[in-house]
Amino acid sequence: MKQAVISGTGLFTPTQSISNEELVASFNAYAEQFNADNAAAIDAGSVAALELSSVAFIEKASGIKSRYVMEKAGILDPSRMVSRIAERGDDELSLQAEICVAAAKQALDNAGRTAADIDMVLVACSNMQRGYPAMAVEVQGALGIAGYGFDMNVACSSATFGIQTAVAAVQSGQARAVLVLNPEITSGHLNWRDRDSHFIFGDACTAIVVEAADAAVSRQRFEIVETKLKTSFSNSIRNNFGFLNRFDEAGIGQPDKLFRQQGRKVFKDVCPMAAEMIKTTLAGAGLEVAQVSRYWLHQANLNMNLLISRLVLGRDAEPGEAPVILDTYANTSSAGSIIAFHKHKDDLAAGALGVICSFGAGYSIGCVVVRKL
Repeated sequence: MKQAVISGTGLFTPTQSISNEELVASFNAYAEQFNADNAAAIDAGSVAALELSSVAFIEKASGIKSRYVMEKAGILDPSRMVSRIAERGDDELSLQAEICVAAAKQALDNAGRTAADIDMVLVACSNMQRGYPAMAVEVQGALGIAGYGFDMNVACSSATFGIQTAVAAVQSGQARAVLVLNPEITSGHLNWRDRDSHFIFGDACTAIVVEAADAAVSRQRFEIVETKLKTSFSNSIRNNFGFLNRFDEAGIGQPDKLFRQQGRKVFKDVCPMAAEMIKTTLAGAGLEVAQVSRYWLHQANLNMNLLISRLVLGRDAEPGEAPVILDTYANTSSAGSIIAFHKHKDDLAAGALGVICSFGAGYSIGCVVVRKL
């Protein structure tokens, strides 16, 4: 059976960023106007007043200080609070495909590959711009890749599930090399008017080239030693937006059609699950926790990452053991752990072991153990 490696990664980062200060000013202007407009109902007890947000609240709750978005002016407009991005014609490259192409070109260059070397394109992310045609097939066409492509969605674990799918294709001989793309335009599913979640997400796209080890030519290659995936159904993180919404007009535009979560329950449920999954995956590879140099964890919440690291290591992680990028990127769903990997892998010595771990809605957890060659 062929050995698979990660031979290249790429990252698209939007040009616009929103600081916590900007976000709080926008949200509080909206909340104050809402409270003024509904003063009588609030006094009567039939409507709940909106609580103001603050920079201190956001940073304590999440560790996030800013986030990149595709368009910020619409989000920061208290009367709108959603990006202004014009629709494109069917003959134009879709927005989500566009950011995939940008990240893909960087990953291909990093891997020393061209479109002619790729047999499979996999777009794996939390939210697709449309139902069909598949985003992956559009990206495949834009890059001039032969072979085939398809989409998949396992929420925040889409990237690790995508890597495992790519490994299987390489190992079976179905593909020489696979391009895995994670285009997360999470600003589109976020309720910017919800104090408890308006700060959580940011936009980005990551790209990964997975190919057979004996054919890889890149300067930095990471052998994929072990992968393990797990899902367990939970309603604690949910988004009810879909094409069936039109069946019942009463639900259109309701808050459940955007991201929502039971944050405390997610924290309590997921942290021990993720930590146990990491240890189980390492054990399956015949490895000990002490042998691992780096953990590239899903970048959802700083407190979650700190606890998961502690549960795995039996101590607090040392600087560099579990790098954090969510302070400037926020939660980019499936792209988060790959951004951390992309930015914090070059300094590892040959032979060093690391774990890419994602966790999120589903619940879903994916672990990928890698060794630098």
